[in-house]
Amino acid sequence: MAWTTVKRPVTSVDRLKSLTGQTAIYAILTLGALWALFPFAWMVLTSLKGYTEAYAVETFLPTRWLFSNYIDAWNTVGHFPRYFANTLFIALCTVAGVLTTSTLAAYAFARMDFPGRDALFMVLLATMMIPFEVTLIPNFILVRNLKWVDNYAALIIPWIASAFSIFLLRQFFKSIPQELFDAAVIDGCSHLRFLLTIVVPLSRPALITSGLFTFLASWNSLMWAILVTNKPEMRPIQVGMAAFIGEAGTQVQLLLAAVTISVIPVVLLYLVLQRWFIEGIATVGIRG
Repeated sequence: MAWTTVKRPVTSVDRLKSLTGQTAIYAILTLGALWALFPFAWMVLTSLKGYTEAYAVETFLPTRWLFSNYIDAWNTVGHFPRYFANTLFIALCTVAGVLTTSTLAAYAFARMDFPGRDALFMVLLATMMIPFEVTLIPNFILVRNLKWVDNYAALIIPWIASAFSIFLLRQFFKSIPQELFDAAVIDGCSHLRFLLTIVVPLSRPALITSGLFTFLASWNSLMWAILVTNKPEMRPIQVGMAAFIGEAGTQVQLLLAAVTISVIPVVLLYLVLQRWFIEGIATVGIRG
């Protein structure tokens, strides 16, 4: 005797429960989004206040909207445009270096067989557990011995290899079907040609994700830049913001205007690349 399943009709009570559940989920997500956006809103609004009002925590909206604070922040510190240009140049060069080295290393770990490959990859992953502060002094001594202090090389070359980016791209490369590689080999394709003509175009979301993480890390670099730069014209924007802190006190409104200016490129870059960024995060699997 065959048993048949009879579906229970959807009642108004079921619809009400579903609507209530969805409303609760969206309410929680909305509160979380507002909680995350509040510091940014406070930063922008405070950057439009006057000096006295910026210290008054009881006022959220400015009584006078001083957009001139952004012009003053740009012009008050003599080297601020240079700081901005330095940061952009360093970040772009670092991203280019990381994507180049990470793509080659990730392909080797994902597609090439050589003795000790898995052990070497585990050692590479172990380096991600080492705090940045542990390697700070050895890296500085090396840079000083190479006479790279106050040089773009000190701000770029130590960071053009990233274990995280290698791991991220390696996982994505392993998800590419082996049949594509077999067909390419039959057509006489070498590893390098297969990487450049097939793997890289298919891995655009993962490459953009890696590039965004690298750009953000380079853009926000502070401690290393303080160590290896002495001349103001060589410093990035994060170090330059210290100029708004003086003996007479911090010019909060100008400092936050400078911070807002420094955030704008990162936000714009994410808005342009967010589709590929989300796709890259969603499609990178944890494969062995």
